[in-house]
Amino acid sequence: MSHFSFFMVLFMSLISIAPAALAQDLKAEQALDAQVKNFLNDRSHQWHDMNIPATDGQTLYDLIIKNKYTRALEIGTSTGHSAIWIAWALSKTGGKLITIEIDKDRHQQALANFKQAGLADYIDARQADAHELVKTLEGPFDFVFSDADKEWYTEYFKAVAPKLTAGGCYTAHNVSSHGWGGSQEFYKYVTGLPDFTTTINSSGGGISISYKKAAK
Repeated sequence: MSHFSFFMVLFMSLISIAPAALAQDLKAEQALDAQVKNFLNDRSHQWHDMNIPATDGQTLYDLIIKNKYTRALEIGTSTGHSAIWIAWALSKTGGKLITIEIDKDRHQQALANFKQAGLADYIDARQADAHELVKTLEGPFDFVFSDADKEWYTEYFKAVAPKLTAGGCYTAHNVSSHGWGGSQEFYKYVTGLPDFTTTINSSGGGISISYKKAAK
């Protein structure tokens, strides 16, 4: 067989394999989508214990899909509702989430929820004090969701912002332009930064959305 014939045979073989591989990937994605949707629907009225509402989960999901983010950090897992929305989006962009929870019982429940939702492979869940751990994480990150102790929001942001890529997005829960509790200091701080553009999504519990500008 000539070199030309050999490469033609190889090329045709690859062409025949590609559609099958794509079909298999699509089938796996559809199966995961169905598993996640069923999990969320079955527990739609059970997300208490400081979890976000589904409308906010959809907002986080849409931000990741729209911007094709892949390196996510969540500060404050609770029992995993927000992490499931984030990881579901990351399963489509090829990314992974690091999520931090200080409470052992909530952490363990979140691990069980991640497994049942079919998203455990996309989540690195850590039980730790975020006050300490966040400072040690190397990054870089392109998406962050903060939903822990509100009085520490500004400190979390200061620790993570240098590790956020240009075009990256830092989001925080229970934030309002009018100021709610400890988040008021954070809102004033982040809206005063020249290298970030911040808006508020008020469709659910209030999410601040801060995009990091590219350096000039």
